[in-house]
Parts: sequence; structure tokens; C-alpha cells
Amino acid sequence: MIDLIKLDAESMVPKYLQIIDSIVYNISNGNAKIGDKVPSINKLSQEFYLSRDTVERAYRVLKKRNVIVSVHGKGTYIAKNQLISKLNILFLVNKLSPYKMKVYNSFLKEMGEGCHVDLHSYHCDETLFLELMAKYKSDYSYFVIMPHFRTESLSHTSFTQKVREVINDIPKENLVLLDNGDHEIKGDCVEVCQDFENDIFAALHSGTEKIKKYDKLTLVYPETSFYPYPRKILDGFRKYCSFHAFNFEIIEEIPSQFNLESKNLYITIEDDDLVRVMNHIKESEYELGKDVGVISYNDTPLKQVLGITVISSDFNAMGKQAAKMITENIKEKAKVPFYFLDRGSI
Repeated sequence: MIDLIKLDAESMVPKYLQIIDSIVYNISNGNAKIGDKVPSINKLSQEFYLSRDTVERAYRVLKKRNVIVSVHGKGTYIAKNQLISKLNILFLVNKLSPYKMKVYNSFLKEMGEGCHVDLHSYHCDETLFLELMAKYKSDYSYFVIMPHFRTESLSHTSFTQKVREVINDIPKENLVLLDNGDHEIKGDCVEVCQDFENDIFAALHSGTEKIKKYDKLTLVYPETSFYPYPRKILDGFRKYCSFHAFNFEIIEEIPSQFNLESKNLYITIEDDDLVRVMNHIKESEYELGKDVGVISYNDTPLKQVLGITVISSDFNAMGKQAAKMITENIKEKAKVPFYFLDRGSI
């Protein structure tokens, strides 16, 4: 078995991951079978001039994946001889929303059965994210991360200093950044992201012929939230209104007691605000799509059923593109399609 393990001293891939990949590769192609003895930690560390900690780290991951098993007093042996995934992926989302799940599900579908993907949500919380990374940083071949965090004041930030330091420690060939490309991460990694400022500008611009029948545009943007939204959405909205000389307003929420304004187009981000504005319209004398308009940010199946016009990223494309970059070993930055979809509510 010692002769089958190949390590590349020039590779940027950490040695412990090379040990894992080499053993898994030899199992998958039939060179190693169930019951074959793997080199002891001392033997492997001496052969490749590695520290014991490096070999122990690799074996710990392989044991956790049930690839190898130790027998007290006898040694360590291959526990599987079926095709084992070389790709063990940690998929970290900031929240388990319908559109984030679209990304995850399309990623899984495109990756197929040749990998194992674990999904975790860190709920925009820095401490929870750091705990997850500390717990799992040795267990995965790839880290797929959607970076959205909240500050102490419950506003949005793409990264904190501690998060940036942890992510910069991940080998860039093992890192995939999704959704949010606003960062200072060193090196080239896979990126499949939105451009929040220019996306909302372009999407609204494509719907201007219908939007211009309204006298005023009101964006409902929560300044503080448990799951805050990027402030570049505000920048793109302001830029659009300025470009077209639209009268506009930005409010934090649609309250339960609220006076609708005729010839006003409401753009909601959170679903709670969408529900409230739709209820207000229903209880008013105004007609949706004629007297009052509604656009919602980010598409969901429910909005399709309700006939709500949306501006939204193609979340299926985001997950699919990320998976293709991993399977085809492509390292580049890709922008996700963002669209305006008119369903008659403006």
C-alpha cells in the first residue's frame, strides 16, 4: 500500500488532503480492497518526511468517512472497496430560505452521486460560522460558502475580519464563493455571485416601460434584520431612480396600519412586507397592476402562484454553474443571470 500513495511536494493542496485523495483514488480504481492494511502513522510519516500530526489528521478524516478502520493491536485496514467519492463538500448557507435551497438542490443535481455534500446554515452569525469551520475544516475536499453576516447593530456585512482570516486559510483550489462577491479574499477561487447594485438597476431598467406609469417608487428595505440584506441593493435602486428621474422613497417596513398611495409602485424584499402590502391592496379601493404596483425581490414558487412580478437571480443557474466549475476544474468568476419577470402586478 505504501507504494500506491503518491504525494506532490510542489502542490498547494495540503499533504493531509493528498493522503486522503491518494488512498480514496486507489480504492476507487481497485488497487486497494477491503481488508488491505494501510501503512501505520509512523511508517507513512517516515516515508514522506511528514509530521505525525499530518498523517493522523488524514487518517482521522478517513475513519470518520468509514473508509478505513483501526483494529486494536493489529493495525489499520481498508473498510470499503466500492467507488468512494473523492469530493466531500461542506455547503454553508447564511439561511435556509426557499431561494438558497434552490441553489443547494441544483448544485446537488449537477454534482450527481459522485460526491457527499453536507448542508449547514450559520444564520448570518459570525460565531456560529467560525464554530462550524473549526469543527469541520479538516473533513472536506471543498468548502462552498455564501458569505452574508450581520453586525452587532443587525445590519449587513459581507465579511468580518475573523471570517476573512478563516476563509483565507482555505486552499483556494478547495474554495467556492457563492451569491456574494464583495470580499477581500486572496487568491483565485471559484466564484458564482450576484452583483447586487448593478443587478437591481438592470432588472428595473428592463421593466421601465411598465414602471414609468407610476408617480413614485417605494423600496421597502429593512435597515436591520436577523437576516440582513446587502446595502448595495439600496445603491442600485437609488441609481435607477436617479437615472430615470423617478420620485422615490425608502422605508423600513410595511406596517399593519398603512396608507397606500395611488400610482405608487412598492418594491418589497422580505416576504412579510409583501404579504402586508398585498393585504392592504386587497382591503383598499385600488386595483393591483393599475392603481398600485408591486414588485418582489427574489422569486419563490408562491410568488409564481400569486402572480407577483419579481426581480430575481437565477438561483438554479447559480448552483449548477458552481457544480460544473468543480467537476470540470474551472477556476473563474462567473456572474449569475438576474432578470425582471412581469406577472401582471405592475
